[in-house]
Amino acid sequence: MKKTEMIFSKDIIAKHPSADIPVDGVTSRLIQAGQQQFIFMEFNQDVEVPKHSHNAQWGVVLDGEMEITIDGQTLFLKKGDTYYIKKDAIHSAKIKKGYKQLTLFDQKDRYKEK
Repeated sequence: MKKTEMIFSKDIIAKHPSADIPVDGVTSRLIQAGQQQFIFMEFNQDVEVPKHSHNAQWGVVLDGEMEITIDGQTLFLKKGDTYYIKKDAIHSAKIKKGYKQLTLFDQKDRYKEK
């Protein structure tokens, strides 16, 4: 079993609350970090995230694949890749089943606890 397959069963991550993310097929953990939030996300089905914007976001792919379009530029990301979305940039994504990431939102209240 890969290390990342157990991401939410590890005590250090599992002890954090789930984030209330309005997307089907995502499991998450929310870590409040002062004025920012870290979110661990794992997708158990293919998901399309429509165009939207918010405060800045940085992410690292832990496993799987994602196609993300940021301000009209499309990136194909896989394990080990990182991305950055500046504040108010329009972006959307096509996320494959099995995708896992750690994301930092430059916003203290992007998501609430579930």
